[in-house]
Amino acid sequence: MNVLFNPLKMNSQTLKNRILMAPLTRARAEKNHVPGSLMAKYYAQRASAGLIIAEATMVMQDNSAFISEPGIYSQAQIDGWKRVTDAVHAKNGKIFLQIWHPGRAAHPSLNNGVQPVSPSPYAIEGEIHTTEGKQNYVVPHELTDAEIPEIIEGFKIASDNAMLADFDGIEVHAANGYLLDQFLRDGCNKRQGNYGGSIENRARLLLDVLDVVCQSCGNDKVGVRLSPLNSYNSMIDSDPVGLSTYLAKKLNSYNLAYLHVMRSDFLQQQNGDILTPIRQHYDGILIANMGYTAEEANTGIIEGKFDAVAFGVPFLANPDLPERFKAGAALNDAEPDTFYSPGPKGYIDYPVMKMS
Repeated sequence: MNVLFNPLKMNSQTLKNRILMAPLTRARAEKNHVPGSLMAKYYAQRASAGLIIAEATMVMQDNSAFISEPGIYSQAQIDGWKRVTDAVHAKNGKIFLQIWHPGRAAHPSLNNGVQPVSPSPYAIEGEIHTTEGKQNYVVPHELTDAEIPEIIEGFKIASDNAMLADFDGIEVHAANGYLLDQFLRDGCNKRQGNYGGSIENRARLLLDVLDVVCQSCGNDKVGVRLSPLNSYNSMIDSDPVGLSTYLAKKLNSYNLAYLHVMRSDFLQQQNGDILTPIRQHYDGILIANMGYTAEEANTGIIEGKFDAVAFGVPFLANPDLPERFKAGAALNDAEPDTFYSPGPKGYIDYPVMKMS
């Protein structure tokens, strides 16, 4: 396991190991989507990660998809996140904030009746949990080209606020069927004009967002997450390899901190290899994610397939995951029933490894 514990130079920053904590929605924010002391303790417990990528965080008001996820658009939220970053930094950890717009994955009942938005007027199949029980997803409002600058500005303000909260950087969430991913993939984006049709046009919103975010934070403090194969939230693309290849080439010019790629599909609706073409065409730091063991991660780094791995559920259940990997110790089992439930149970009470 030696390679997993090698430092990783990431532009102007150096990570102490290559065992990263993936962004995990836990729905533990307090009233008005404000991070509280519980969240500060949770993230501080996991500060031995080479990098913590904090959970999907709302860039704009009235765009909730999970009832109690955090935001970064108010002063109270900035102050709450500052308590989190202070707690992580006190334990010599690094933490990026994943900034996010859910697009059509939001619901009016969670957002003061505000209709969700998307590139095209097609609803996600299935139901969403709301404060009024499960409800069907609704048909979103199709954004006009004239409305898109407001979305871009929302990401810029969120980036500015993340820097005020003392994050080490930000990750732009362009994965898992949320707004930026909805524009990227042709199974959802059916529009014409500057933001629809060709891959170049479908990628335009992501690149527009990156332009302003990099201006806000500095390119060396910005990462991007992609999931070209993941069918979660009713997503699909006709050419995921072509999309991945285009984005890999295009992102080279940004000199980002990293590119974070989910390698497969939660629901097993699409199969394929996107990591190989991305690695072939992307010159920067590549972080892989989804279902890796410590052994597979270590081997993949040795073989040059990627530079680091982001672990999700294993970090959720094992706050001391790097220490357990190093010792070859058994891992705690996760408790799915508490993934999104309120309170400390299944959140800050997973035991750490007993030291002999």
